[in-house]
Amino acid sequence: MADCLDVTNTSGDANPLADAMTTSVSVHDEATVLTVAGEVDLATAPALENAIEATLGGKPAALIIDLAQVTFLASAGMAALVGAHQRAGQSTRIAVVADGPATSRQLRMTNLDQVFTLHSSLDQALADLRE
Repeated sequence: MADCLDVTNTSGDANPLADAMTTSVSVHDEATVLTVAGEVDLATAPALENAIEATLGGKPAALIIDLAQVTFLASAGMAALVGAHQRAGQSTRIAVVADGPATSRQLRMTNLDQVFTLHSSLDQALADLRE
């Protein structure tokens, strides 16, 4: 059972034609899940970095960054993920949910699948953490 903390951040306000990116945080047992939706690009990546920083501030044992609802992942978004990995260090285990051409393909092409454990669904990521 998940406790939803209902923390939502939205970006994209500077350009009303741009798709907004939203983030929300929920807690599933011992894992904190940061769910990201929309486009992660140069304009929205700073909001993702802020959401990751705030989530890591709670010192979770595990952080799952769920990109299943991301429609576009630019290099700025991938840099935010690498920054999360560096900030987490040894204290927080990070996994990424990425499935489909908008996310998992870029992460594999850039070898970031060697940095993060990639999962095709949140359920799979949660099950892996339980093992």
